[in-house]
Amino acid sequence: MITRLITFSILIFTSFTSFSQNTTIIHAGKLLAIPGEPYLNNKSIIIQNGKITGVKDGFVTVEDIKDKATDSVIFIDLKDKFVMPGFIDLHTHITHERDPGANPHEWTTLNDEDFAFNSIKYLNRTLMAGFTTVRNLGSDYNLINATKRAIAKGDIPGPRIIAATGAVSATGGHGDFHGYRTEVMNAVEKRVGICDGPDDCKRAVRALVKQGADIIKITATGGVLSNTNAGVGQQLSDAELKAIVETAHSLGRKVAAHAHEVDGINAALRAGVNSIEHGSYLNDESVRLFKEHDAYLVPTLLAGVSVSEELKTNKNIPPAIAEKISQVAPVVEASFKRALKGGVKIAFGTDSGVSKHGTNAREFELMVKYGMSENEAIKSATVTASEVLGMPETLGTIELNKFADMVAVDGNPLSDISILNAIQFVMKEGVVYKQ
Repeated sequence: MITRLITFSILIFTSFTSFSQNTTIIHAGKLLAIPGEPYLNNKSIIIQNGKITGVKDGFVTVEDIKDKATDSVIFIDLKDKFVMPGFIDLHTHITHERDPGANPHEWTTLNDEDFAFNSIKYLNRTLMAGFTTVRNLGSDYNLINATKRAIAKGDIPGPRIIAATGAVSATGGHGDFHGYRTEVMNAVEKRVGICDGPDDCKRAVRALVKQGADIIKITATGGVLSNTNAGVGQQLSDAELKAIVETAHSLGRKVAAHAHEVDGINAALRAGVNSIEHGSYLNDESVRLFKEHDAYLVPTLLAGVSVSEELKTNKNIPPAIAEKISQVAPVVEASFKRALKGGVKIAFGTDSGVSKHGTNAREFELMVKYGMSENEAIKSATVTASEVLGMPETLGTIELNKFADMVAVDGNPLSDISILNAIQFVMKEGVVYKQ
């Protein structure tokens, strides 16, 4: 079954690649070219070699195209659809997924190849949900690097991946290995990102960059899903955080900080991180620091909802994790509302892998439920997310010279955000994956 799936995926991708080198014209009935601004009616989007070469009024024909140097023209009729830029999820774990029904020790019986094959369906679900780019904040470096290469070469379909490899974490903290006998844990290779003290944390950053990390993820505080009763307060010291950020920035890498409690949030912001992931307990001082340091909040609201839902039915959740779920999940909404009211720049991220891959659009619903407008929610997953990635020149809007990443839906998501759970059309770099 797996072999047939891979073969089918490659054949489909190859056939789409062959025609995407010609000119494609999308006739869009409604076009949200720049999320955050009003949508436009009756537009034509012209695409060549995976990039947008024009956005014109009305529904143009072959005769209307000035540049005739093309083998053929493909027309895509989306006159009855609402077209937007492809979405960006800034916080995923694309190579795994929580399964409450699985044996929690199953990983001890699996090979690396098992995780690679499982990733294929996660990649497909994510892309089919309209997410053409993801920032992956934690996977085995061999696995995520190979996955990135396979997608870039067209061997398998999937979203564009910007990846951290491991994470910079304190010994015994979130991101380290917990819950097994010492002999078992010692048998597992120590992760290069585990560090103690500023100098060792500088080494950890350099080691992750050497492994191929596009971005440095750090665990400034404890985490809900690490099997230890260490809480969710600050775990990396102020000096360690400063050393990590300075080293990462000197190597041209941005820093995303996992942070729940306010002490760790504020310490990470003072150290100069580029984004805070989760931000569950942020306060008014946090809001001030976000603005002072031009940092972004990636709230991952769906993660809290997902683990709260799981807690009701999964009796195998370890007590240390169950306690932290009960502690953290109820406070997330209030922190999001405080950030929104305070004018913090909020970008879209789900922590998918904790939640089910392909259900990423539930995050839009939660953002709107907690007070963000529909247009601003879509902007958070396009314009704002591209800024976080440092890629606003190529992603986030439907404009000249940007990647032809687009999605389309029936109806108007600016009136009903839940429509984004039913994506009808997906294009990435001019290649149609869903129509």
